[in-house]
Amino acid sequence: MRELTPCENMIFRVGAIMMVVGAAIHVISDVWSLWIFSLGALGFCLMQIRAEYLGRELTLVRLRRQQLMACVLLILTAVCMSMQTYRYGICQRNEWVVCLTVACVLELYTAWRIPQELSKIKKS
Repeated sequence: MRELTPCENMIFRVGAIMMVVGAAIHVISDVWSLWIFSLGALGFCLMQIRAEYLGRELTLVRLRRQQLMACVLLILTAVCMSMQTYRYGICQRNEWVVCLTVACVLELYTAWRIPQELSKIKKS
């Protein structure tokens, strides 16, 4: 896996915090929540894409694809939030919660498994 620079790592972490804050304040303000979450998801996903895997290990390639699918779902969550906030499209209720839940499960699974697989490769 390509290591992120300290600046990229900071953008990655701030993006993750912004997504949590944006989802949490959705109860208080739809518009602020949407913009905070969207900017956080954009920064988080861009930095996750930058941390690419250059190897050929099949398990890590599969995990990386799952991680990228979670990024797509996080961006889709922001789109669904905007549909609910501005009342357009087909997602005008809380469909964004389903997208966010699936994305979080994929992110947690890959965050757990990728370091395990990398340590196995280093040992052998």
